[in-house]
Amino acid sequence: MLSVLNSTWPLLVGVMLLLVGNGMQSTLLGIRGGIEGFSTLQMSAVMSCYYVGFLVGSRTVPDLIQKVGHVRVFAALGSIISAILVCFPVLPDWILWSLMRVAIGFGFSGVYIAAESWLNNTSTNETRGQALSLYMIVQMLGIITSQALLNIGDPAGFALFVLPSVLISLSFLPILLTVKQAPVFETTERLSFRSLYEASPLGVVGMFLSGGIFSSMFGMASVWGTVAGLNVAQISIFIAAMYVGGLVFQYPIGWLSDRMDRRMVICGSAIAGAVAMLVTIFLPIAMWAMVPAAVVLGGVSNPLYALLIAHTNDFLEKEQMAGASAGLLFMNGLGAMTGPLITGWLMNVIGPEGFFVFILVLMVLIAGYAVYRMTQRNAPNPDETGAFAMMAPMAAPIAVGSLMEEAGQDTAATTEPR
Repeated sequence: MLSVLNSTWPLLVGVMLLLVGNGMQSTLLGIRGGIEGFSTLQMSAVMSCYYVGFLVGSRTVPDLIQKVGHVRVFAALGSIISAILVCFPVLPDWILWSLMRVAIGFGFSGVYIAAESWLNNTSTNETRGQALSLYMIVQMLGIITSQALLNIGDPAGFALFVLPSVLISLSFLPILLTVKQAPVFETTERLSFRSLYEASPLGVVGMFLSGGIFSSMFGMASVWGTVAGLNVAQISIFIAAMYVGGLVFQYPIGWLSDRMDRRMVICGSAIAGAVAMLVTIFLPIAMWAMVPAAVVLGGVSNPLYALLIAHTNDFLEKEQMAGASAGLLFMNGLGAMTGPLITGWLMNVIGPEGFFVFILVLMVLIAGYAVYRMTQRNAPNPDETGAFAMMAPMAAPIAVGSLMEEAGQDTAATTEPR
């Protein structure tokens, strides 16, 4: 592990700073939008636009990297992100914010893809799994750290927008100044949606629904906190608790899924998330109730993303795994685009509880569909399935595809549909 860290630390430091900056801007916008007097529906549109840009970027940036190379893509997209971040406080218009969020989503998608392909190519077959796992841990730690930094300034001022801009600018220094040469970027042939669905209906449907859950968590939690009357410290603690839960619960849930029918673990995780949301709806808005609920929500929703990918992986041939990642993430991106919009509408109709109601409904749908799929086919033998791989919902297709290949490299996959 130390040798992997020694060879990849420039990329990991850069990714850490990127996620700190991204986590800050997402939460900060939700708080600042309330200060600027934007409605819940307007802020839901702003938050949704990030995922529009991210989805477009995931489909187009690989071709851009092939044409101009990693370094130019890093420099161009990093400059765009850094410049836009300081424009938010001086352009307080929700339509302009929405357009800027599209650009930021596109930019972050691009820099993630470039960083992941670089990390993937600079690792050996023996160290790639460890390197990508470190990458996922660093992503989660970056989001957690970002929430603490929100408390050092006034969200109504300018400084908190400058800080993530500076961090993102600095994130490219260890990456671009590394002595290692940028790798040749190779795109992977995509697996058709029909083939993907035939291999794993639960994987495709579940990824769409989990996209809505994650985008609501990452995009609308700060909007919910503002509407509910929480202060900056309380909002940052609530959001950080979700990612602490996601980081802590990944291993035990993954360990369990490697030893039993993954559909049961998916169903159980979704039910746990649904119960936490149901309890939260009826409890008073207080930190003693909100923080445990956030830990449970993050603790099941983040591994749920990885569980669905691992479940799909169990029914693919090794050569299909990397190509399947693009289709899975596209479905996840479609769900993510709709998540904030529906959450904002529900919050506008029934109040702050709409945030939890939406996640509750999606959790129930995932659990119900998992139960239905268990009635359609028998479970595979756990000894014949791939290993669970820790994956963060912020990852781009390069990392997900590589982790899928890594997890399934010793598995004789079956092609029986699930």
